[in-house]
Amino acid sequence: MSDLWSEQLDAARTAAAAAADVIMRYYRANVAVTTKADRTPVTVADVEAEQTIRGILLERFPDYGFYGEETGTEGADKAALWLVDPIDGTRSFVREYPFFSTQIALQVDGELVVGVSSAPAFAELAWASAGGGAYLNDQRLAVSTIDAWRDAALSTGNLASMTGTPRWQALGELIGQVARNRGYGDFYHYHLLAAGKIDAIVEADLNILDIAALTVIVREAGGHVTDLDGGPIDLNTRSLLAANPSLFDDLLARFRAR
Repeated sequence: MSDLWSEQLDAARTAAAAAADVIMRYYRANVAVTTKADRTPVTVADVEAEQTIRGILLERFPDYGFYGEETGTEGADKAALWLVDPIDGTRSFVREYPFFSTQIALQVDGELVVGVSSAPAFAELAWASAGGGAYLNDQRLAVSTIDAWRDAALSTGNLASMTGTPRWQALGELIGQVARNRGYGDFYHYHLLAAGKIDAIVEADLNILDIAALTVIVREAGGHVTDLDGGPIDLNTRSLLAANPSLFDDLLARFRAR
């Protein structure tokens, strides 16, 4: 494992573990739900978990910026910026099913270099750093080598903006060609892709806090990740394609600029 980002990775893992303690204390506890201006839910668990993460990360790295889903942004113009979603999947959390996670990533000079994805209800912790490989519960991850759609498993999520567009037709064509189509969604299909258990992901209607950490993990497992047009994953990203190297170029050709 590379030592270049080891201190930052250790801090992110420590923060994710502390957040998991907060989150699981509130899980299935009938917490009150508030609706934010963007019509997404938030609970005391979201806010307390992010406060916990913020405290740990900024104590260890006081010169870094912090961009959080719930508690706002501090030092967003700094070269090193933490990207944090304390509970990605709050709707799942509120409705008491386990598809939620904590996402912590570090961006330095525009490049995503550290990613931690903690899913305490699944007992899964995935992490990666640039040049250091990707791991899930201490097991090294690698994407699959499947090179034909007839043998591949595809997962999709957050597709509302694609409906009624040429990309919707492209997705339908692809679904008709794959061995299996599922909508695992949220963090889970990225863990599966990085572990070589599925082969490709198509998503729209997301934001960088949802997928920054997962992008690092999939890339360090050997996968390719871009937006639907083949662009970089950055603070403005709203869509995503990810796959193993054997399938990615064809996947991108199907969805780019359609």
